[in-house]
Amino acid sequence: MDVTEQISQLEADLAELGSLLEKAERNRVKDVLTQERKKVEKELSVKKQQKEHLAKRELDPSAATKAAYTVKITNYAWDQSDKFVKIYLTLKDVHKIPSENVEVTFTERSFSVLVKELDGKNHQMNILNFLQPINEKDSYKKIKNDMLLIMCKKLSTQKWECLTKAEKQSKDKDKPKTDDNPEPSDGLMNMLKKIYDDGDDEMKRTINKAWSESQEKKMKGGDMMDL
Repeated sequence: MDVTEQISQLEADLAELGSLLEKAERNRVKDVLTQERKKVEKELSVKKQQKEHLAKRELDPSAATKAAYTVKITNYAWDQSDKFVKIYLTLKDVHKIPSENVEVTFTERSFSVLVKELDGKNHQMNILNFLQPINEKDSYKKIKNDMLLIMCKKLSTQKWECLTKAEKQSKDKDKPKTDDNPEPSDGLMNMLKKIYDDGDDEMKRTINKAWSESQEKKMKGGDMMDL
C-alpha cells in the first residue's frame, strides 16, 4: 500500500470515528474514541508530510541526492532483555520520512544503519563484533517519534556485560593485574613505593623515618625474645 492509499484509509477511519463520536453517549466511550481520533490525526499528518516529501523528490530526483551528505551516528544507548539487545538512536523527525529511507542490515555479529535524506543529510552507523552472536533473521527495526530502535534477537538468554568484543577487551585491559597468591604485605609495599616515588622531599623523609623506626622496633623485639 503506497502513501496515497494509506492517507485515504486514515481519512476514512477519521470520518468513521467522528461519526461514532457523535452517536456516543457514555463519557468513557467518548474518551476512548477521542484518544483514538487523536492518534489517527497524528498518523495522517505524518503520512501527508511523507507524501509531500515524495512529490518533491519526483519533481527533481537529483535535488535530494545532491543536497544530502553522509554523517556518522555516534551517540546511542543500549539496553537488553532476556530475548533482545536494544539499541536506541535519537534522530529528530525520523518518523516523518518514508520508512523505506531507513535501511538496517544485520549479520550474526553486526548491524549497519543508513537513514537517507533526513534533514538534508544521510545518517550512517555501523556496530561490528557483537559480544555474542545474534539471530539476524529475527532482528528488526522500529521507527518511533524522533527515534530509531534496533532490536537484535539474542541466540541465548545470556546477559551481555557490554555490547562489543572491543569494549570487553578494553575493560579487561583496564582491570588491575594481581598475582594468583599474593603476599598480604605486597600490596602495602607497592603502595608505599609509589607514594615514595611520587612524593616530594618532605614525604620521602617521613617515609624513611617511619621505616627506620619500624625496623628498630623489630630488632628490639627480636633481642628480647632471645633473652
